[in-house]
Amino acid sequence: MNEAIVKTDFTFPNQKNLYVGKVRDVYNINDEYLAMVVSDRISAFDVVLPAGIPFKGQVLNQIAAKFLDATADIVPNWKIATPDPMVTVGHLAEPFMVEMVIRGYLTGHAWREYKSGKRTLCGMPMPDGMVENQKFEKPIITPTTKALEGHDEDISREEILAQGIVGKEDYEKLEAYTLALFQRGTEIAAEKNLILVDTKYEFGKKDGQIYLIDEIHTPDSSRYFYAEGYQERIDRNEPQKQLSKEFVREWLMENGFQGKDGQQIPEMNEDRIKLISERYIELYEQIIGEKFVKADTSNINSRIENGIAACLKTM
Repeated sequence: MNEAIVKTDFTFPNQKNLYVGKVRDVYNINDEYLAMVVSDRISAFDVVLPAGIPFKGQVLNQIAAKFLDATADIVPNWKIATPDPMVTVGHLAEPFMVEMVIRGYLTGHAWREYKSGKRTLCGMPMPDGMVENQKFEKPIITPTTKALEGHDEDISREEILAQGIVGKEDYEKLEAYTLALFQRGTEIAAEKNLILVDTKYEFGKKDGQIYLIDEIHTPDSSRYFYAEGYQERIDRNEPQKQLSKEFVREWLMENGFQGKDGQQIPEMNEDRIKLISERYIELYEQIIGEKFVKADTSNINSRIENGIAACLKTM
């Protein structure tokens, strides 16, 4: 097996702290820059699974980097450099405490709410008579709170403004950026015969400037359908063929795990790990339209540490 990296613990000059998320290890450099290592950890149902997935971190980091570059004319983003296939170094911005979720189609959480009888989501109306995976007339923005612990919660534009979570002027900019980014992502996906179904964007502020932060249009933060056969599957009331990490969640559910108390994570043997790794590489090649080139994993920790250290010396 190729080596998967599930933990880093480096020390860099002017390092303030290390934040370990479910998937990312984020090094704060002098409260000015971030060095983000996208590890090979994999999470589902808010639980980190016990085995790492080789090349998953490289896949996610490289997809995000390409989409950050492809949207930099719409909104400035945090990326400065990618000194390693699994690393992005960029600006540290103060994050807005909302995630801007945008949905072009009635699926996932929105469909579950709709099926239960609700016709609004985060204050956005959803017309009667829709079917699962149907396209909305116009994309809807359905923000969530950005929880430091526990689950993010749906919230409306009106609640965000009333609670002062984001000021009106900034929030209007976030909405405009979200719509423009989703439009660009939709156009890029269409070139690959894909449909960008829904996604989320995170934004922050530095020196009075709004930045797009974190990942963008990756299969961990977005859902894609294959365009070919989309309408036929709608007409036959069949599930859509999709590109996302939904296949991991489906395997877990088939094996009795949904992240609830008392449930046991199913065993991830080498064959399962290899299959998930291959699926992530397939996602990359479909979304980016290029052959995935595996980075050398023989001495992965040193490779990452040296890459970050060399980059920080230039900043």
